Amino acid sequence: MSENTPAPAHRSGFASFVGRPNAGKSTLTNALVGQKVVITSSKPQTTRTVVRGIVHRDDAQLILVDTPGLYRPRTLLGERLNDLVKTTLAEVDVVAVCFPANEKIGPGDRFIVNEMGKVKRTIKVAIVTKTDLATPEQLGEHLLAIDKLGVETGTDWAEIVPVSAKEGHQVQLLADLLVGLMPEGPQLYPDGDLSDAPEEIIVAELIREAALEGAREELPHSIAVVVQEMNLREDRPADKPLLDVHVNLYVERESQKGIMIGHKGARLREIGTAARTQIEALLGTPIYLDLQVKIAKDWQRDPRQLRKLGF
Repeated sequence: MSENTPAPAHRSGFASFVGRPNAGKSTLTNALVGQKVVITSSKPQTTRTVVRGIVHRDDAQLILVDTPGLYRPRTLLGERLNDLVKTTLAEVDVVAVCFPANEKIGPGDRFIVNEMGKVKRTIKVAIVTKTDLATPEQLGEHLLAIDKLGVETGTDWAEIVPVSAKEGHQVQLLADLLVGLMPEGPQLYPDGDLSDAPEEIIVAELIREAALEGAREELPHSIAVVVQEMNLREDRPADKPLLDVHVNLYVERESQKGIMIGHKGARLREIGTAARTQIEALLGTPIYLDLQVKIAKDWQRDPRQLRKLGF
């Protein structure tokens, strides 16, 4: 660049990943941010709060909005989640639809692309996720199928990008492409901020992730986590802080409570240990985690309980 060439303008904006449940949206968000800001789980429908991950670069700031998977809702909770997604999509600069490379494109994907088509002004990108799980032939077919789906739904893909968040393949390229699609603008968040979600929300999500691991089929949707309080313990020396975290873990039925606590409390202890490791890594402070399992009967269908649990 010659001395007279002006430096490229700083860009900043919002991108949202959408896709069927378990399409790799959360793993991709974490890979781009470079640190865990959203929970990932092999159980579908694990994301419930819109967490924004923030990618800081010298030339840009990319804010990633992680939404719940769009799907045909069966409960009041499902309807609220879908409304949340649609509101989010109307407010971002780029919507990126995630299509896992190891699964054929189906009615769920078409439903999402059609819903997304209702958001007119937003730029649309297709991302093929989990490319490490597909052969080159499968990948080629998948790219053609995405192109065809775009034509059939009247969606004009600005880019179609294959990535593997797990192996880091093309993640940097995706970041460059997304930045290129952002408007020029100033830095929106301070350096060092990785998410604008309150710490309590991220802590609750990490506990829910630990609770989901190994949970039986009917349980994932029935678990809600609420952080009651987070306070630094008062009588500690400044160089040895301890954060007291008191948390209620809600399930819908008595039988689920038994599963969650486990034989002589073994399952709950496992959840606590796994969550504590993640939370301490995130906050950089040792914590004392107090977990209580409570019943909120059929909370997913009860508007009053949904409000109480933050939905």
